[in-house]
Amino acid sequence: MEEPASQGWAGVDVGKGHHWVCLIDEAGETLWSSKVYNDETAILEAISAINTRADQVIWAVDVTGTMSGLLLALLAAHDQSVKYVPGRIVNRMSETYRGEAKTDARDAYVIAESVRQRGDLTAVEVSATLVAELRLLVTHRTDLVADRVRMVNRLRDVLSGYFPALERAFDYAHSRGALVLLSGYQTPAAIRRIGQSRLQAWLVKRKVRSAAQIAAGAVGAATAQHTVVPGQDVAATIVADLATQLLALDERLKDLDARVTDTFRAHPQAEIIESLPGMGPILGAELIAAAGDLNGYANAGCLASAAGLVPVPRDSGRRTGNMHRPMRYSRKLRRVFYLSANAAMMREGPNRDYYLKKRSEGDKHVQALICLARRRVDVLWALLRDNRVFTSNPPLRTA
Repeated sequence: MEEPASQGWAGVDVGKGHHWVCLIDEAGETLWSSKVYNDETAILEAISAINTRADQVIWAVDVTGTMSGLLLALLAAHDQSVKYVPGRIVNRMSETYRGEAKTDARDAYVIAESVRQRGDLTAVEVSATLVAELRLLVTHRTDLVADRVRMVNRLRDVLSGYFPALERAFDYAHSRGALVLLSGYQTPAAIRRIGQSRLQAWLVKRKVRSAAQIAAGAVGAATAQHTVVPGQDVAATIVADLATQLLALDERLKDLDARVTDTFRAHPQAEIIESLPGMGPILGAELIAAAGDLNGYANAGCLASAAGLVPVPRDSGRRTGNMHRPMRYSRKLRRVFYLSANAAMMREGPNRDYYLKKRSEGDKHVQALICLARRRVDVLWALLRDNRVFTSNPPLRTA
């Protein structure tokens, strides 16, 4: 039997139904390459096969999402070191090897070669239970919000096709009362027939706020149109169905937001994060989901760099000082800091003062917000380091 290699690199091309694992040695020679089904028994057998062929193994994956969840959990349980190789790197590395065919085995080899040659790849850590739960909840909420936006756009499109006056009368993305109205009455004739007083009473019975204004606006729109557009009856049934679905979806989002809030506030640093102006429980949950363990960042600069808030040089020849946004950063993390900075800037206080200062220096709105977001990373880091909540007056320094 051959002696096991002293060092090995195992590349994993992650898939939903199966993975492909390739082990290479110090010379880049393939020691083992095989398809591994995405179930516990097969993955454990692969880990055993890899460890018998190399004394020390560094694993690398190209996906860290749900498809690799079981694989990463089993690797962590067996104290295996895992690195993350972004798909962009895999694609570029593939161009340096002979052959144009794209196969799982070749991709796994390229992933293994990438981690063998590069020492700057990010280590992958299996999320703690709370972080994993927040990631699942936040992702589910993002999907539901996207569905809601799509349905609102569809409703407005259909409604404007046969009743444009009513489509213009309300903001259907934010008005529950307008959706309740459409769930019962969708055509000009139906609204004129019921009349303003009875429509108002109908809305009040369904606990709609500002029922009088909504009833008045609907009757005014119905009075302005007496023409029946072809296909109106079918379009009205579609509008009613979309409005009903949106109301049900809003209830689902309300319940989900409560669950996200409860899960986030179980985090030991939740009180500190939520004390920062502009950072509510939903954005706080998105922060934890995107950043993971905040203690894993060496300093505030590392956290800001992960969020893409630290410019990097892109010099060439005599061109120096050409600063740009980095290519590799977490879009989700950047979104959290940007939205929280935008919310904090709306209110009087140090955040708005700093924003106005940057605007007076010539920065545009987005530039000033990014500067504010970068500054807030330092503030958040200091709060977490000192284990204290945010106050408008900074603490006194002790000698």
